[in-house]
Formats: sequence, C-alpha cells, structure tokens
Amino acid sequence: MRKISTVIYIVMKQVARILAEKLLKISAINLHPANPFVWASGWNSPIYTDNRKTLSYPDIRSFIKIELCRVVLEHFGRPDVVAGVATGAIAQGALVADTLGVPYVYVRSTPKDHGLENLIEGNLKPGMKVVVVEDLISTGGSSLKAVEAIRNAGCEVLGMVAMFTYGFPIAEENFHKAGVELITLSNYNAMLEAALETNYIQEADIDTLKEWRKDPANWTPIRTVE
Repeated sequence: MRKISTVIYIVMKQVARILAEKLLKISAINLHPANPFVWASGWNSPIYTDNRKTLSYPDIRSFIKIELCRVVLEHFGRPDVVAGVATGAIAQGALVADTLGVPYVYVRSTPKDHGLENLIEGNLKPGMKVVVVEDLISTGGSSLKAVEAIRNAGCEVLGMVAMFTYGFPIAEENFHKAGVELITLSNYNAMLEAALETNYIQEADIDTLKEWRKDPANWTPIRTVE
C-alpha cells in the first residue's frame, strides 16, 4: 500500500468523522447494542447499515459523490472507466463516473439469466484501467467478485473506493490476498466516535460494539432479563 501525506491523512480522518455523523443522523447506520439485528447471513449484529438512504438526501449525496471523486483522483488518478458494484453502489458509481467525465459500467452479482447473460453491464474493453466503487465493505467477498469479473474481462483494477467499512480483519486479509487497494470514506471506528460524541450511544455500549467486530460470525449478544 502506498504511503499518504500527513495532510491527506488528516483530511481522511475529518471526512470519516463527518460522514459517520451524517449516516447516523439519517439512520443509514442503526445501532442497537441491547437488541441486535440478525443479518441475512444469520449473524447477530448490533449494527445495521443501509447506505441507499443517502440517495434521498441531496446534500449528503453530493458530499459523498465529491469525496469519492476526490479519493479516486488522489489515490489512483483518472481511470479509463468507473465500475459500480450491484446493487448498492450502482447509483453512487454512476454519480462518480459522471462527475469525473469517464465511462461507466456496473457489475452484477450473477450473470443475467436471459438475453446476453451479461455479468458486466456497459461497454468494458480489454486493457482499460478501472476504479471500482462500492457502498459497504463487510467481509469483502461480493466486492472482490466484482474485481475478479473485471480482471477476467482483461482490464486492470487500479483499486476500490467505498463509503463505509466495518473494518473486519477478514476483509483486510481478503483485499490483501486479492492485491486490491481499498480506500473508504468512513469506517467503524469513526462511527463509534461520532455515535458516542452525539449521545447516540453510551460509554457502556462501546465494549459490546468493539467485541462484536472481533468475531462477528460467532458473536452472541448478552440479553438483559427484566
């Protein structure tokens, strides 16, 4: 991973904190340490994230678009094409591509089951340099499948940018193994700081929220008996 300047690092920290507060404010991120959610994977979780909600708030939508474009240019330069990951990042990817003035494609989770059976929608030519846009990073599995599809199309993936990451160790390992540089606007630690400072959660909740992230697949909530 390339080194970044002190100025860029400070800006990234500020953006992470600002965006985390915005996501909490509009309930794109929900925290329920005492009454956890159950994810589709079956995991118990004190957090649920739905970044699609940001699209309904023009000021937040523009903030995210501008910041995603900034990190693309700072870390990867202007790509030949931007690729969004279906379905959560289709809209954000299109906004980034439009702002940068470059072609856009998006990658399906599975090939379309009719017609041309496309996995990648749009005109992607071999040899193109691609930046992938994602909305949320959990384990990185679905995001890296999109990277694999783009590479299989004969293109070079310069890296990936995303709105938010849980920061799971398994995700870091997966991206490292795949040789993909990941830059995110905000992250779990910044979100915890914002949630505590805005009284969204209490100090007593922090240990629970940190413990969950260590091993989310096997985390068991401690339920209070009244």
